[in-house]
Amino acid sequence: MVRKSQGRSIVQKSDGAALYETTDLATIIDRVKTADPDLILYVVGQPQHDHFEKVFRGARKAGLNGKATLEHVGFGTVNGPDGKPFRTRAGGTVKLFDLIEQGKEEALKRLNEFNLAQDYPQEECEEIARKVGLAAIKFADLSNHRLTNYIFDLARFTRFEGGTGPYLQYAAVRIKSLLKKAEEQGFKPGSIRIEDAAERDLVLALDRLLTSIDTALAKRAPNVLCAFAFELAQSLSRFYAAHHILSETNDPLRASRLTLCAVVLIELELVLALLGIDVPDRM
Repeated sequence: MVRKSQGRSIVQKSDGAALYETTDLATIIDRVKTADPDLILYVVGQPQHDHFEKVFRGARKAGLNGKATLEHVGFGTVNGPDGKPFRTRAGGTVKLFDLIEQGKEEALKRLNEFNLAQDYPQEECEEIARKVGLAAIKFADLSNHRLTNYIFDLARFTRFEGGTGPYLQYAAVRIKSLLKKAEEQGFKPGSIRIEDAAERDLVLALDRLLTSIDTALAKRAPNVLCAFAFELAQSLSRFYAAHHILSETNDPLRASRLTLCAVVLIELELVLALLGIDVPDRM
């Protein structure tokens, strides 16, 4: 029997049984044979880190990984209000379908509280709630550094203020509404003019997009994109508060501000799409 302390793996037990190491090595062989990848990422809980390091070491020594770099992208634990791993009331694992339904129900409550989507067709209202619920769950999970444990709290995640997915969706929907009204009134975007601190801060926030994407990729850290999206939305909010847009009587200024809003929408929707979050057309 081979001792694990020697850094070795048991590929097959004396009775012919296979272990996790066996199936993981076989999976690497299959992936190399069928896809010949440059990189294989294993997004699995951090407690499994030692297991994967042993598997990767064995694969490299045996030449099973081909040209692929093998990397474990660990993540922390999602806990309930009691600080223990999040489970159902009966103590079982929460099913994804049930979790999404819970998110949708909580989102409907929030939409009603803010009088959003009230006069829309029932089917559209349900679809908006589904998107908001999913955004709440996804953003809450990805906004934390992936190795950090966090408390699962749907009531907090579905708020339309603070660093939440619904807040960012609402920010994007506000821009869509603004640009639609501008088009209806015959106003068009134009050249950007930077004339004060709020405009300057917004442009600087927009300029951080590519750096944020590169950093998130290099560090396997989606929370970097979440932070960027939230900071951009906050810069937009300050810009809104400081300036007239549709009511601006100076045509070049109004055109410049419409362009800034349009670029914010492009970047915000792009980042949210990278995070797997859809933005409704209206709320």
